[in-house]
Amino acid sequence: MGPYALLFLALLLFLLLLLLLGRLLRGSAGGPSPFAADARRPPAPLVTDKAARRTVLKTVFSADKVPEGLDAIVVGSGIGGLAAAALLAKVGKRVLVLEQHGKLGGCCHTFSEKGFEFDTGIHYVGQMQEGSIIRFMVDQLTEGQLEWARLPAVYDAVVLGEPGSGRTYRIYSGKEEYFQGLKEQFPGEGAAIEEFERLLKSVGRGSALVGVLKMIPRALATLLCRSGLLPRLSPFCRLASRSLKEVVDGLTANRELRAVFCYIFPTYGVVPSKASFSMHSILVNHFLRGAWYPKGGAGEIAFHTIPVIRKAGGNVLGKAPVQTILLDSQGKACGVSVKKGQDSVNIFAPVIISDAGIFNTYERLLPAEARALPEIRSQLRMATHGEGGFTVFVGLNGSREELGLEPTNYFIYAGNDLDEIMNRYLASSREEAAKNIPLVFVTCPSAKDPTWEMRHPGKSTLAIVTFVKYEWFEEWKDEQVNKRGDDYEELKKTFVDTIMQAVFKLYPHIEDRIEYISSGTPLTNQHYIASPRGEIYGIDHGIARLQAEAIAAVRAQTAVPNLYLTGQDLCLGGFVGALQGAFICASAILKRNLYVDVARLRKRTQATNAKKRD
Repeated sequence: MGPYALLFLALLLFLLLLLLLGRLLRGSAGGPSPFAADARRPPAPLVTDKAARRTVLKTVFSADKVPEGLDAIVVGSGIGGLAAAALLAKVGKRVLVLEQHGKLGGCCHTFSEKGFEFDTGIHYVGQMQEGSIIRFMVDQLTEGQLEWARLPAVYDAVVLGEPGSGRTYRIYSGKEEYFQGLKEQFPGEGAAIEEFERLLKSVGRGSALVGVLKMIPRALATLLCRSGLLPRLSPFCRLASRSLKEVVDGLTANRELRAVFCYIFPTYGVVPSKASFSMHSILVNHFLRGAWYPKGGAGEIAFHTIPVIRKAGGNVLGKAPVQTILLDSQGKACGVSVKKGQDSVNIFAPVIISDAGIFNTYERLLPAEARALPEIRSQLRMATHGEGGFTVFVGLNGSREELGLEPTNYFIYAGNDLDEIMNRYLASSREEAAKNIPLVFVTCPSAKDPTWEMRHPGKSTLAIVTFVKYEWFEEWKDEQVNKRGDDYEELKKTFVDTIMQAVFKLYPHIEDRIEYISSGTPLTNQHYIASPRGEIYGIDHGIARLQAEAIAAVRAQTAVPNLYLTGQDLCLGGFVGALQGAFICASAILKRNLYVDVARLRKRTQATNAKKRD
């Protein structure tokens, strides 16, 4: 293609994009908006009564609890499912959310053992400062009832080597403080740190493209992707094709600074040589202003979202494993089949939403004729499973002060070449891996929650996470939970012992104060949150996923009419990524841009509040 033809194509696409963005930014003539009015009210006192909480978070499925006249059914009660249901409920839709586990909330649920409460997936969340658009979104979905506690200025610490003898680097919150803190810890590396900052900010300005490519008409998204213009016009797209390791290695020869630039990769689960720099930038930017934790624990997220769904006549039910998505004679989704004991209960609705992930939705829930659709086959070819997770839950006798525990999260690495130590570990045998774990993420939920001491006096908890291969545990996948045999338990114990050696060096006062300890493997994740191979963040977040073509291909609307996707496989991993999936999904169903709606409401409320202050 000659230069004039290329210029003409660029201008044509630019005009088309301007027209469509104008339409997107005006919203549309779809149904009513979930953000017609500010839903926030003063936060009520924390509910600690177990019976009251159980009525919200542990409602078990039975056919008589299914509301009549359903407008939609959601499969899965993670934040992607609950938020999509709540958005529809806010315009009067009657929505039924079905969860296979007994506790509602997906990765936002908590569990209790021997008097200790443990989070399963929410360790900290960024962008929850007052006035941020993400905070405003969550406030609207929970009617202002979900409160957040800010972590200290140093919200993360990176240990390279053994705690106590290795080097510890501290990560500071604040758009300027983050980088100033790095400069103080790495004198002489100012130029590299400033270039890292410039790249992060240039990518951050274009990250909205993820949503745009999923929301504009498919034909235009395809044309944009094939034109070759996106990498020329967008730093986000340009750097999406470059690995984190490649970019960081080009910034500095200092191996420890390289490690600190890369340290947060476990929050999306891809090693630096396979991670897109744009994906990494999204996470660094996400925490740049600091980190927050839900007051009252992660269970508060579901506890304050479910009532919004029920208020509109819907329901959220656990122990409701969906076996199949039902199709009518025209191949349109029209309901689901739920297993209840030895029987199946068919439930019908005009809209079906899946928060179960792409692999579960397409390979397990859809009938064979739908799985064979070219678009679905194409999406499955693009997707690969993320790495499995291994978590240790520790209950301690003693307060935070007694035990010297901190709200700061610790990323402990065995060396400063993060890519090399992780790749060697993941390529090793399970026996070797269990004794040589190069990454340990240590977090103390009880130290982050200001209500903890009131709810659980004299007790503390730790959660420790690392990555493992599903294949290391696969031979026990068909065994019943808690009955997988001595060899499985012995392998788990070896992993736990190795992990705890590092934790005892970080927190030496806890060694003789452990009252409870348990661990979860990929098979545990498979059982409790239905992740197909025990992955934490859904489909893999490697370089391929961040390409414009892949982003545009996986949309809320599927090849099966009336079937929609939500959650982290639709957008990106983590709490906020899954929340964005819900907004994209509900926008498609309601045929209006909910991002515009929520931004307009925020602007109106800010103006109203400003007038009140005057």
